Amino acid sequence: MPDTTLPVFLAASVPSSGRAVLDGEEARHAATVRRLRVGERLVLSDGAGAMARCVVEGVQAGRDASVTLTVESSWTEEPPALRVLVAQALAKGDRGELAVELATEAGVDAIVPWRAARSVAKWEDGGRGDKALARWRSTARAAAKQARRAHVPDVTEPVTTGELAGLVATMSLAIVLESDVPERLTDLVLPDAGDVLLVVGPEGGVTDEELAVLKEAGARAVRLGTTVLRTSTAAAVALGALGALTTRWQ
Repeated sequence: MPDTTLPVFLAASVPSSGRAVLDGEEARHAATVRRLRVGERLVLSDGAGAMARCVVEGVQAGRDASVTLTVESSWTEEPPALRVLVAQALAKGDRGELAVELATEAGVDAIVPWRAARSVAKWEDGGRGDKALARWRSTARAAAKQARRAHVPDVTEPVTTGELAGLVATMSLAIVLESDVPERLTDLVLPDAGDVLLVVGPEGGVTDEELAVLKEAGARAVRLGTTVLRTSTAAAVALGALGALTTRWQ
């Protein structure tokens, strides 16, 4: 089992035994920011379930930083039988990145940026959109490391409402979070395995037209409670509820 006090660093691959070398940005963070020294320990992760507890054997700081490691133990953490994906509407400012950060800490398995009608942020094709997507992916990586997760959630290319409806149709269960509908999340019969999709609207809410399209594809509109949540916090709260209501936290 992992030691939850040790820092986690990401690598392209994780050996089950022997030696490993951490390089690139992760090595610079380990050597310069964390100031790891010989004899200290860390956890190496490939972001896809493979993890190893390692002891530092050598540290080279600077631009070409590297950290030489010896693997003490290794293990693989399987993804949950019930996966949860979040379709997160694009949000203005840093609220989208906050939504990604909180959802990652709460255990989301994948994040789908959604170009909702009322999204202030548009993520037009090209450089600006690419940079915004890169920030979401970087946020997910950093949050997964902070939470010491074995799996870094995938952040997909942004989708339109039509494309989101196509994704809804492939899910075991798809939920649109709405504050003014009678059905509650606790009213649903939740599956034990498969994929659940949570759809979170933008600050202005999901339009009637969008809701109709998603319902036609098979989604259910439910509320979490009696209060209205921000787009940046709704997914994390829903993930916590699903963790308690299903086997995900077991």
